[in-house]
Amino acid sequence: MEPLYKEYCTIRPDGGMELHIPEDFNFAYDVVDRIAREEPERRALVWSQDESCILYPCTDVHERTFTFGDLSRLSSQAAHCLAKRGIGKGDRVLLMLKRHYTYWYLLLALHKLGAVALPAACMLNQEELIHRIQTTNIGHVICLGEPFLCEKVRAAAQGTSVRGLYCVGAEQPGFERLDNAVEDYPETFDRIWTSVADPILLYFTSGTTGASKLVLQDGAYPLAHIPTALLWQNVRDRGLHLSVADTGWAKASWGKIYGQWLCGSAVMAYDYDAFSAVRMMDMINTQRVTTFCAPPTIYRFLVKNNLVKDGFGTVEYAVTAGEALNAEIINKFREQTGLQIHAGYGQTESTLLVGDFVGQPVCPGSMGKPSPLYHPVIVNEEGRETAPGELGEIVIPPEGRCNAGLCLPPTADMDMGGTVWDGDLYRTGDIAYRDENGYFWFVGRVDDVIKSSGYRISPFEVESILIQHPAVMECAVTGVRDEDRGFVVKATVVLREGYTPDRAMTNTLRNFVKEKTADYKVPRIIDYVHALPKTFSGKIRHVEIRNSDAGAGKAGGAEKHS
Repeated sequence: MEPLYKEYCTIRPDGGMELHIPEDFNFAYDVVDRIAREEPERRALVWSQDESCILYPCTDVHERTFTFGDLSRLSSQAAHCLAKRGIGKGDRVLLMLKRHYTYWYLLLALHKLGAVALPAACMLNQEELIHRIQTTNIGHVICLGEPFLCEKVRAAAQGTSVRGLYCVGAEQPGFERLDNAVEDYPETFDRIWTSVADPILLYFTSGTTGASKLVLQDGAYPLAHIPTALLWQNVRDRGLHLSVADTGWAKASWGKIYGQWLCGSAVMAYDYDAFSAVRMMDMINTQRVTTFCAPPTIYRFLVKNNLVKDGFGTVEYAVTAGEALNAEIINKFREQTGLQIHAGYGQTESTLLVGDFVGQPVCPGSMGKPSPLYHPVIVNEEGRETAPGELGEIVIPPEGRCNAGLCLPPTADMDMGGTVWDGDLYRTGDIAYRDENGYFWFVGRVDDVIKSSGYRISPFEVESILIQHPAVMECAVTGVRDEDRGFVVKATVVLREGYTPDRAMTNTLRNFVKEKTADYKVPRIIDYVHALPKTFSGKIRHVEIRNSDAGAGKAGGAEKHS
């Protein structure tokens, strides 16, 4: 059968894209069940469990391939099972399943029921769990049957709105095991009417620049990921796509289910607890992954340790998103693999907004060009669209955009923790500029841009220079308050093994930056650390570094070692 995206979108001769969204569209019924009827043996999901997984000793099966027929059947059985336990339309269910294969059919079951799924990372602490449960009025929690996780969930759920606790993979006290229970239910499920405007997903943002915010998406969200898979990831019909992401983050929706299946590609679920580059690349070649997406953290690690040369033999296309990736890493990856990394930019509140789209020349280090679905622009503080080279905020005006995939406005019963909506204007909070060829270049979050002695300094620009030095594994650049200059540039650096964090190294790095940019951008403080603070999804938490330096006083010229 032909990929189903062709029925839901039109690509115009001018490159623009339009979505055709039925009023009752439901991804589980209209995509998964339909493919299962027409081509039940078509491959949908390949799951491979790494030896690092805690549940590894609890199961005899470490690899499974699921067809659309399998997932249609399992999601129908799970829908019956969950309905029997009181889960129905509008109910909110917390999912903490990492990359376990049960996530896919349980999510589809919730879609069939018209319930709302809140995927979350298993690394959340008890306080963060309580906040999510109370903020969103969670009624049920489904998690992996890991003892420490179940204990944490059980403690967090006490005295809250939670009515049901369920687990998968292993038995745990106080939890009903679902993956065994679903097998006792009918293999077909009569369609329940749902509206495409009904909420289907809740996410919390990763909190790179502040407190996490709540994001609500409706039933049109899966269709908005057609350009993500088709025009950015360049997935293949009957190919196999791997996005390195935990199901607790929106990146899983970007790369592990919706757009890929609409475009005909199967998805790869590489289930691991401890990341091993060697094991991951062996899996890529063994399973014959054709398209690949990973956050910049993964690419930086692979390139800096010279680990990629023979690890991408079957991969035909590579992309990255999550934060900006330096041109130095992009160029070295291409030298070692022959693959060009294609950048993509979006938010938890959206789908892909800017990127290196198929058929467009790549400008390494840039964000790419605006999405044909949303038409984002860069505006200055007065709201005027900027000229080439002028800094401004990336926004999405209402004119000509598609609203599918852009988060719903705040609701009365949930404290969203802030919103991207300013009336009908979508504000990203990210500062960038466009060049004369229309490419967007990332500068930083609104709060990240450093203002020093009247200059505006892009943290990413300084990071991009520092990462070129062979001693630097990772770095983050922030501003530290200074009584004379307002702010000065600080670099927090992780050195590669074999390099010493001393004054000589500090002078070396400062001189290295000075050779490549203006003096006012050279870090006046260099702090050496063993690791950078990151979100669970691997993004550097600049806000945590900034907060640790609050009130630092006059910076002078000292370096700092940690």
